Amino acid sequence: MKIKGPVLKYGDNIDTDVIIPARYLNTHAPEELKLHCMEDIDPDFIKKVKPGTIMVGGKNFGCGSSREHAPIAIKASGISCVIAESFARIFYRNAVNIGLPIIESSQAASFIQEGDTVEIDFENGKVKCNEREFDVVPFPPFIQKIIKAGGLMEQLTVDS
Repeated sequence: MKIKGPVLKYGDNIDTDVIIPARYLNTHAPEELKLHCMEDIDPDFIKKVKPGTIMVGGKNFGCGSSREHAPIAIKASGISCVIAESFARIFYRNAVNIGLPIIESSQAASFIQEGDTVEIDFENGKVKCNEREFDVVPFPPFIQKIIKAGGLMEQLTVDS
């Protein structure tokens, strides 16, 4: 799987309350959640997202509560991948479970800037930006299948 898109960049410790504020947790509907994604730190976020947009964060992206709402809101908004220096482990697992591709790379995350265009080759573990290429650990085949299927539940349906 390969993607290419513009970058929206955020800093360290972007927690799940920033990604989707708690006041919107009364729904699981992706179309509703996306409308409020990142709104407390970037009120124009949803207007900035274009098809294929890639979100870049710093350290400890997705920290906070274990709610699945956060990666659902990001994916529903149109973000095609999140690259960060590091992820909170529960966010990482929730992202995989709902089919949101994520890449952990401190080098790529610190190099890439807001507005850059990034190309990602998931199968070969490559991230390209401004003539620079970063090697990243590709997902194992079973996780690639989950991402391609759109999430764990969708993958289980395909395999049954």
